[in-house]
Amino acid sequence: MNEKELLARFLTLVKPYRGRLAIAMVAMALVAAFGSAQAYMIKPVIDKIFIEKNEVMLRLLPFALILIFLGKGAAYYIYSSFLALVGQAVIRDLRKAIFDHIHSLPLSFFHNTSTGEIISRVINDVTTIQAAVSRALVGILRDALQVVGLIGVLFYLNWRMAIFTIFILPLAILPVVKFGQIFRKLSTNNQEITAQISSMLHETIVGHRIVKAFGMERYESGRFATLVNNLFAVMAKDVKFNSLQHPVMELFGGALAAGFIAYGGSLVFDARMTTGEFFAFLAALVMTFDPIKRVSTVNSLIQQGLAGARRVFAILDVEPDITDDPAASKLPPFKGEVRFNDVSFSYDGSEQVLSDINLTVPAGQILAIVGPSGGGKTTLVNLLPRFFEVSKGAITIDGEDLRDVTMASLRDQQAIVSQETVLFNDTVRNNIAYGDLDRSLAEIEAAARSANALEFIRQLPEGFDTVIGESGTRLSGGQRQRLSIARALLKNSPILILDEATSALDTESEREVQMALENLMRDRTTFVIAHRLSTIRRAHRIIVIDQGRIVESGSHDELLTAGGVYRRLYTMQVERD
Repeated sequence: MNEKELLARFLTLVKPYRGRLAIAMVAMALVAAFGSAQAYMIKPVIDKIFIEKNEVMLRLLPFALILIFLGKGAAYYIYSSFLALVGQAVIRDLRKAIFDHIHSLPLSFFHNTSTGEIISRVINDVTTIQAAVSRALVGILRDALQVVGLIGVLFYLNWRMAIFTIFILPLAILPVVKFGQIFRKLSTNNQEITAQISSMLHETIVGHRIVKAFGMERYESGRFATLVNNLFAVMAKDVKFNSLQHPVMELFGGALAAGFIAYGGSLVFDARMTTGEFFAFLAALVMTFDPIKRVSTVNSLIQQGLAGARRVFAILDVEPDITDDPAASKLPPFKGEVRFNDVSFSYDGSEQVLSDINLTVPAGQILAIVGPSGGGKTTLVNLLPRFFEVSKGAITIDGEDLRDVTMASLRDQQAIVSQETVLFNDTVRNNIAYGDLDRSLAEIEAAARSANALEFIRQLPEGFDTVIGESGTRLSGGQRQRLSIARALLKNSPILILDEATSALDTESEREVQMALENLMRDRTTFVIAHRLSTIRRAHRIIVIDQGRIVESGSHDELLTAGGVYRRLYTMQVERD
């Protein structure tokens, strides 16, 4: 995506604020006009007051200067505040758009993109855009208008010298272009390395116990030091070129001013130009060159912003591959059966993860799903809420194809309790009521009681108002799992998915959680992926998935008698326990 395309996308973000932007542009034009007037006023001040000693002008010109400065100050305040607010509003809208879009993307996006990379784009890259919009672009718009106004003053004072100026000034742009290319490359490298650092920080902080347990602190420190040193090298180059561009631009400016002093001085000596006109021209020329120099100083910010924008828009351009059909209807309340009709699925379009799954689960049945690791158990249940889309065949609920109903109504009738308990750094109350925060405390307490969580919640420092920390770190594994069960109970969905909900717990915690699960499964259609077989014995039916296919189906006793994969798995677990 080139700069022109990026600018076009920015303009679409600015559209809601075009009224404020128009006011700011008018005020900016007034600033440029008053600035040009300041430069021109040097001519009458020198010629009329100091050379001709005109007393009338001595009384009038100082008053006129005060009015010019007052007008410029008022216009500056209006354009500066309005443009800054528009810039901040655009960044706010962009952050919201990124967040909303990320949560519309399928699980495959999160499988292929690291958490640190996503966080870096939302925070670091948007921050660079914010700096470019609020500081750099605002300054460039102001300076562009100021240059136009001052060039007008130059032509009015001496059109021959002004034409010479027009041909010379573009030479000052050449260093800006060259430095811009360098800054763009450095900025892209900077943001890529920053994303790697963010990703590594996330991994090592989340996995800090593993790092300590395996004594890998020094190894991780070495990896981190390498990334930080790479970032330092990029920043060092950025500092070097940032420091170099200022003296280069100063040299251009000095040479230009020296040439005009020599030429303008000769015109004054020949009486073809008054002293006031010369100094007014020189002042306007210097004031013209100042915005050009400022462009060079903000050029680095602009290039960083463009690089950040390119990375941010790259995320916004990722299209969700699972969306509601325009004609999708609301799924009626579940009453009959869930059916898999010749369902196949592949993540990459080549290797089949599931093949020809045919399965009917009547309402109220507990279906246990077992099989070797990597056989496709979790993938199977992930198709139910349409986290992934079937590659072939169809899944229906009461005869309704999942692709023909809205995802909101589909997911509203499903609750999930997984092995990796997901809780938020919020209160116990809000974690249980997640999805419907308006539920009453009495309803939340009832769900906690059914999940065998009420006793330990009441022992917390602030009860239901206790903040449990990131991912519930202030709670034990069993307590976290019971909170997630309470959350599913409060949702009260007719279809329940249990994805190895007790496999990470010790025996005592498992007993507590198992009692909560029994309350949760009551009168619900339940899909249970089980690592331990305590839940399986209570299942109405068990299916065994191996290499993406259903290879066995029946009750616990029937499958043991059959002597197939299930019996082998069961025997291995009994011997291990």
